[in-house]
Amino acid sequence: MTARRVFYSGRVQGVGFRFSSKQTARGYDVCGWVKNLPDGRVELHVQAWELDEVDAFLNGIQESSLGSHIKERDIRVVAAETGLRGFEIIR
Repeated sequence: MTARRVFYSGRVQGVGFRFSSKQTARGYDVCGWVKNLPDGRVELHVQAWELDEVDAFLNGIQESSLGSHIKERDIRVVAAETGLRGFEIIR
């Protein structure tokens, strides 16, 4: 299992970023979560058995209409979380 934590900055809150990320995840064999941070960024955790699937999902977000709202993307390698099923929005 491979996992990434991504911090997005720019105009990423109030534009449907979390909802669109969840919708995009449906097209990939990934699980994880996405949430708004108090500092205006969005934090996303994604994991899958194949690194290619994680990369494809993250590229899908970048290439979607969300990409125009992203100013910076900070991707970090992290440990996979246990017990994740599906892709959820955390409030």
